[in-house]
Amino acid sequence: MSTSKTIKSALISVFHKDGLEPIVRKLDELNVTIYSTGGTEKFIKQLGINVVPVEDVTSYPSILGGRVKTLHPKVFGGILNRQDHEGDVAELKEYDIPQIDLVIVDLYPFEKTVASGASEQDIVEKIDIGGISLIRAAAKNFKDTFIVSSMDQYEDFLSILSENNGETSIEQRKKYAAKSFNISSHYDTAIFNYFNNNEEPALKVSETNVQILRYGENPHQKGYFFGDLEEMFDKLHGKELSYNNLLDVDAAVNLMEEFKGEAPTFAILKHNNACGFAQRETISEAYSDALAGDPVSAFGGILIANTQIDAETAEKIHTLFCEVVIAPSYSDEALEILKGKKNRIILIQKEVALPKTTIRTCLNGNLVQDKDNITDKLEDLKYVTNNKPTESELEDLLFASKLCKNTKSNTIILVKNKQLLAGGTGQTSRVDALNQAIEKATSFKFDLNGSVMASDAFFPFPDCVEIANKAGVKSVIQPGGSIKDQLSIDYCNENNLSMVMTGTRHFKH
Repeated sequence: MSTSKTIKSALISVFHKDGLEPIVRKLDELNVTIYSTGGTEKFIKQLGINVVPVEDVTSYPSILGGRVKTLHPKVFGGILNRQDHEGDVAELKEYDIPQIDLVIVDLYPFEKTVASGASEQDIVEKIDIGGISLIRAAAKNFKDTFIVSSMDQYEDFLSILSENNGETSIEQRKKYAAKSFNISSHYDTAIFNYFNNNEEPALKVSETNVQILRYGENPHQKGYFFGDLEEMFDKLHGKELSYNNLLDVDAAVNLMEEFKGEAPTFAILKHNNACGFAQRETISEAYSDALAGDPVSAFGGILIANTQIDAETAEKIHTLFCEVVIAPSYSDEALEILKGKKNRIILIQKEVALPKTTIRTCLNGNLVQDKDNITDKLEDLKYVTNNKPTESELEDLLFASKLCKNTKSNTIILVKNKQLLAGGTGQTSRVDALNQAIEKATSFKFDLNGSVMASDAFFPFPDCVEIANKAGVKSVIQPGGSIKDQLSIDYCNENNLSMVMTGTRHFKH
């Protein structure tokens, strides 16, 4: 039997009617018998096109407030029958079941209803039963039945109808079936995640929005972004974001989330870590002091501000080669200045809730965890030394702690007057991380006297506080928890350092 099929009959039952009219008119032009239900049937009739109500086929009206319309053997028999199977053909004739060659159906907007903050009753009513069943049935029987399961497919499907006079190929039917199973599995995932609310350990992830990237981490790797970047940002200028750009932008957004609503703050990131960071009275001053933290690493970096970027700041930024600039807004003049570089990516960050969990592949599976959503606060601090931090030191300690939390482990962060002096990042030894930070700070002529130090995990020995003290550090913030905490405390007491413990470790691997 030929793998090509001519559409002679169609079942159409959709929630969204946008874009449907041209398809209905083309089907009518091709003399296709159209079956329909409810609002879709009414829509087709208003176009002046003949349509057969499904209840004329099933001998049952729409019941239970519309919950049951198409769930009937005469509907599903017409979709699921195998046209090259003698038994199926005989049963269609015996039970007077019409052949259905095409199904056009979409699903109730469950995710949009949840996102709207609707009541549970309204959300439950948007769980599609008939629609999802029709999609699965038609997709399963792709050898004989064509399934269109989204209004996003209307334009392409209309082309198929028009170019081939209503005839479809097996390749086309199978391709649309695959798309339909993608839609149905995504729908079920959304429903499960709504009901589960993270109570039962389960990994159900589905994202239908995909952006094909130029490549992955390196040019020989394919790369994709699954998600809705337009929900997160307004892209005002520049080339497309790359895989590495996206990782850095993610790190930048999560870091600046810690300083939301605070005084003007500016960060410069490279390879997911802040290489420059400062908080000042103006965003221009914050940028200048962030850049001073490491003007070498800033080249090709990702820049982010927690407040509007003005013309003065934009003029300074414009002299630096940077990949991406992110801010909640820009003055008109600032935007024109920043657009002066053709490929510079300029983003406005929108108010969007960030994910509460993190997922990464591991071995032959995945690791899932709660996001590190604890930010160390003044009330969390335990004062463990005879010396207590001054008010300004406390501000710097909490400032440094936020930076430390968002820097790759093992890490040490050195801060003074709400400016990142240097960080030791991704080291296998905490002593190495500290020495790296000190060496980097001194190479850029920073005076470490009076600075503070943050560590993402406890000190198993007093060596770090000793090295820090000799470099000029006066106060330390760390989680504590080592069986040898007292050794570090004793050293601080003997050398007039202050130390506070938070009780919360902030590893970031």
